Amino acid sequence: YSWGIMAEEIECISPVDGSVYARRPVASRKEIAATFAAAHAAQGKWKRLPLAERAAWCSAAVDAMVAMKDEIVPELAWQMGRPVRYGGGEVRGFEERARYMIGIAGEALADIDPGPRDGFVRYIRRDPVGVVFTIAPWNYPYLTSVNSIIPALMAGNTVVLKHAASTLLVAERYQKAFDRAGLPKGVFQHLVLSHAQAADIISGGQVNMVCFTGSVEGGKAMERAASGRFINVGLELGGKDPAYVRPDANMAHAIENLVDGAFFNSGQSCCGIERIYVHRRVWGDFLDGFVDLTRKYVLGSPLDGATTLGPMVKAEAATFVRKQIASAVRAGARAHIDPHAFPMDKTGTPYMAPQVLTAVTHRGPSIVGRPVH
Repeated sequence: YSWGIMAEEIECISPVDGSVYARRPVASRKEIAATFAAAHAAQGKWKRLPLAERAAWCSAAVDAMVAMKDEIVPELAWQMGRPVRYGGGEVRGFEERARYMIGIAGEALADIDPGPRDGFVRYIRRDPVGVVFTIAPWNYPYLTSVNSIIPALMAGNTVVLKHAASTLLVAERYQKAFDRAGLPKGVFQHLVLSHAQAADIISGGQVNMVCFTGSVEGGKAMERAASGRFINVGLELGGKDPAYVRPDANMAHAIENLVDGAFFNSGQSCCGIERIYVHRRVWGDFLDGFVDLTRKYVLGSPLDGATTLGPMVKAEAATFVRKQIASAVRAGARAHIDPHAFPMDKTGTPYMAPQVLTAVTHRGPSIVGRPVH
């Protein structure tokens, strides 16, 4: 965040080179009020449209978004460090999820027949909740946001999107896509907001549902803001994800997928592999293969097509992980990767070499755990 003379601004600081890649002023009270008034006004008509019409508009927006792929891929690299060789994968994933959810909406939203009962006509109908407020994270900015935006719109709700500071331009891409599709005014909108403003919107009763993806602390903040409002709060929060390698596992498959699971997106994934338990019979083979494959990563600028490991989203994130590694080593863990083998690794920057630790305990961080006995 940066504070101007007249208004607060949100800045996207690029992990590529530390420059300000995008800067936007936060919405004013008047803009916020007008946005939600438009969303509530549009929702009454939107929910009455036939499902096929809502599907046609959403499908057109997906088409428009996919058509922007060549612009989105380098934009993602500049905003949050995703290597350009992988950026297209998120756009494909966005498209697959969106089209699937549009396709199943008819079945998913159909009335439910609880069975016959004499003298009664009985059914359960799913009605839209109203205005859905999506608060999306930076690490998978399209994949996470589409999970609530498309279902909300298909169900007859209107949507207001607030995106993370590190991926400010993703919300603008959504707006362009829906505008190019000709979506009726007020059905989809986005706002640039501070955390305090987002909390005030929720606690002020302007929304009917909040969809948040992010940290556990962020989820707690959502619950506090929604307290007493009796609104739906959908939370997808960070986890701590282990893997176990059995003695009969396909070793090549296990190594390839667990290395990728640990380091894809520079390890910045809510379902990333953070510790691995390995059966003692295959411990040596697994560890050797895991370390060897990890050493083959190419740490570098995400704008370089040869890069397979980009920078973390910001220098502070890399500093935090470096401290975790140092703490584990002080506690007796063994580090198997020499950071000097990765020339781009520099303390104080988001560029950080991958690391594999063994002989760790549950009191410290781990990427590869001790053998299972």
